[in-house]
Amino acid sequence: MTNFPDRLSPPQSDLAKDALKDPYIFDFLGLIASARERDIEAALTQHVTRFLLELGSGFAFVGRQYRLEVGGDEFFIDLLFYHLKLRCYIVVELKTTPFKPEYAGQLNFYLSAVDSQIKGEADQPTIGLLLCKENNRLVAEYALRGISNPIGVAEYQLMRDIPPPLTPDLPTIEQIEAELRDEP
Repeated sequence: MTNFPDRLSPPQSDLAKDALKDPYIFDFLGLIASARERDIEAALTQHVTRFLLELGSGFAFVGRQYRLEVGGDEFFIDLLFYHLKLRCYIVVELKTTPFKPEYAGQLNFYLSAVDSQIKGEADQPTIGLLLCKENNRLVAEYALRGISNPIGVAEYQLMRDIPPPLTPDLPTIEQIEAELRDEP
C-alpha cells in the first residue's frame, strides 16, 4: 500500500513503486518472530549487504538511528538510505506490531525533516517506507490519504513459512533434541 501515485510525478511514482516490495523477507537474520525492534534493526545493519539485496537494486546505506534535531528536540530515524536511481532519500521505520495510523504521522514528520535539513536541490522528495509485522491495507489506505509525503507500508517476515506439503517430512523439535541426546 502506497500513496505514491498521489504524491509523486508519474515517472518517479512508477520507479518508487517498482523499487519497493511487499513483503520483505528477513529470514537471513535468524531472529524469532517475537524479536524486538532494536534487535531487528541491529541485525539488519550487521547484515547490511544481504539487507540491501533484499531491498533491491539502487539502495545505498546512509545510517542507523540517524539523528535529526528539530526545534531543539532530538529524533532518530531507524534506517536511512539513498536510492541512486530514484535520486532521493528513503527513510525506513521498523515496527514490531501491526500497522497503526499514528505510525504514518511519525514517518511523515521524519520525511518533512529530511526534506528540510538533508535533501539537496537536485534530490527528489524523500520517500518513507514503514515496515510492520502486519499490514491491514484498508487502515493503511485511510491513514495515508491525508499525508502529503510519499509513504509506502509493507510487511516483513523474519522467517519464511514452511510449505504445508513439507511440514510432515520435517522432524519435530523433540525428535531433534532426542537425536542430539543419543549422540556420543
